[in-house]
Amino acid sequence: MKKRFYIPAIAVLLTSSVLFSSCIGSFALFNKLLSWNKTVGDKFINELVFVAFCIVPIYEIAWLADVLVLNSIEFWSGENPVAEGTVKKVETEDAKYTITTTKDGYQVEKDGSNDVAYLHFNQENKIWSVESNGVAADLMQIVGENQALMFLPDGTKMPVSIDEAGVMAFKQVAQNKAFYAVK
Repeated sequence: MKKRFYIPAIAVLLTSSVLFSSCIGSFALFNKLLSWNKTVGDKFINELVFVAFCIVPIYEIAWLADVLVLNSIEFWSGENPVAEGTVKKVETEDAKYTITTTKDGYQVEKDGSNDVAYLHFNQENKIWSVESNGVAADLMQIVGENQALMFLPDGTKMPVSIDEAGVMAFKQVAQNKAFYAVK
């Protein structure tokens, strides 16, 4: 009876030592999920999403995928499949786009054309900007936990609360400015 227990235990121990030896990894999937959760909304919304993801077990699945698969791939190949360079295809009513993650943002290419736009996030001053055809413009600056400063095309800046009312107010102002700019 004891022999039957020792053989599988030794096999599991040896397999684990090979699979999990020095493979701490970067936990890229789990960390990206956590970083995304921090940007969903204010601290109350973030907490609700966090609790929901713990109950549903989204966080647990992401962690397990990192531990069993992604960190092992990163250990053996030197590259994490979730790290920068991830490519996604997005289709809208107007066109198809290829979006590639970069170190500080995204590269967006319109399929079938030479149109490329770069979205950059400057961590130091917390500004999202866009660059296309050699022209760069700031889009928004995160001012605090509940406020952003939006940069409008006419050069004005609009403080916006990061909630539904603030987004609606910004959309209204942006649509009006775009309407009057066309006239």
